Amino acid sequence: MEATRICLVRHGETSWNAEKRIQGNIDVGLDTTGKAQAEAAAEWLSAVPVAALYSSDLLRARQTAERIAASLKLVPTLRPEFRERRYGLFEGLTYDQSRDRYPDVYALFEGREPDFVIPYGGESLRQLHQRVSTGLRRIAEDHRGCTVIVVTHGGVLDIVNRLVRGTSLNQPRDFLIPNAGINWVRGDGEHWSLEAWGVTDHLATVGLDELP
Repeated sequence: MEATRICLVRHGETSWNAEKRIQGNIDVGLDTTGKAQAEAAAEWLSAVPVAALYSSDLLRARQTAERIAASLKLVPTLRPEFRERRYGLFEGLTYDQSRDRYPDVYALFEGREPDFVIPYGGESLRQLHQRVSTGLRRIAEDHRGCTVIVVTHGGVLDIVNRLVRGTSLNQPRDFLIPNAGINWVRGDGEHWSLEAWGVTDHLATVGLDELP
């Protein structure tokens, strides 16, 4: 089966990223820095021959995708399977507040227990992995031999990196996920390879990586 090249872009910075506040599925828009980062990513990708552009349907991803879409003269297709992880009772709190208020729950979250579902509507890492891998496989199969762009979130990119490299969900993170960072993977739906990760050459300053 012919492979598909997928460029995955983390959304630009939001004020909550800067505050290390957990957004999850709360709709927070880009801040001034984030808008500039999105424009820079759009310019960087403007010369790439792209067959399709996909995006999470959350506002910060949509705003990033809209700028890329304008440079490529494409219309972004929204895919909820590339939404950020649902962080349940942590959403709206900073990481420090989450740790202080819910120490036992936070310990399971920080320990990357794959089947731990964050209370009050959250997701486990395994549930997120299933959602993201299904979405990625669908895109690879729909665009064999082509190049596509997906605008998404830090938690999703954490899963993509592990999927592509074959590393476990509970292994401590050993890679960066900067805001507006550009990541390239290649796959046919079953077999994946990593081409480049966390590229920030297009940014005036390296984007935030506030994730645990």
